[in-house]
Amino acid sequence: MIEAKNIQQLDLNLLKIFECLYREKNMSETAKVLYITPSAVSHAIKRLRSVLNDPLFERQGQLMLPTPACQRMAPALIDLLEKLRQVLQACGDFDLATTAQTFKIALHDAIEPIVLPKLQLIIAKHAPNASLASVKLNRDDMHKQLANHQIDMAIDVARPIKAPISHAVLSSDHFCVLLKKNHPLKNKLNIENYLSAKHVAVSNRATGTVIEDIALLQLSFNREVAMRCQTYFAAKEVIKNSPFLLTLPSMVASQLLDDTLIARPVPTTMPAIYQHLYWHQNTDKDDALMWLRSQVENIFKREGI
Repeated sequence: MIEAKNIQQLDLNLLKIFECLYREKNMSETAKVLYITPSAVSHAIKRLRSVLNDPLFERQGQLMLPTPACQRMAPALIDLLEKLRQVLQACGDFDLATTAQTFKIALHDAIEPIVLPKLQLIIAKHAPNASLASVKLNRDDMHKQLANHQIDMAIDVARPIKAPISHAVLSSDHFCVLLKKNHPLKNKLNIENYLSAKHVAVSNRATGTVIEDIALLQLSFNREVAMRCQTYFAAKEVIKNSPFLLTLPSMVASQLLDDTLIARPVPTTMPAIYQHLYWHQNTDKDDALMWLRSQVENIFKREGI
């Protein structure tokens, strides 16, 4: 039995580190998420081990895996920590005119110029003391970033999720093809010459299937990707001086079009692309973030994005 005195004297900051290590299962990653040193993580867990009289985590290679006692305790403890955050968030009235918080939103750089300028105008008008931070979208870590409050929300294409992550559909879009104005296929693009042409794909990964290829594969179509770029802005410059084709969502294409490029429909019926807003359920009743989510949704509705 743990002595009541030890519980009363427990530093609650240790529980935040415990929560993060339980999710990350790695000392170094936990330190990165919390912006502290690995030795600070190690020291905190050592103090918790002493109070709770259990190793809590055992090292297996690079991983720190929970002990059976830790595994039994962690879900209930993390749930209580999230409820505590909700209570603290609800403390006092939220005042748009005076709040000085930083709103953190993760989104793909292709839609950053579409959403951010409009959102910043809204914040400047209604919450002049608040600030806005755009964070690079990391799909693999999005749920962790939301859970650890590194970001307040994310905008991304539809993807499998589960509680405690919530989501709402922001918009639907369709693919189109961007090519230079004097491209030989500009007035005769069909599925045969589309598939036989060379293409530019946009991804921050060197290999792997991109979103439009997933849609094409569902139709049993394959195309030749001759080049991969990290951004649509780089891909735009490539197709200006090459016979390559760039397939992309129409809302992104509308931001890239200039007097050297034209957009054409993809010469086959492809599934729609859905943009979703993602957030953690522990912010469901946060007045500030409820307001921000509504503003993002209104931007998409008002602009027909």
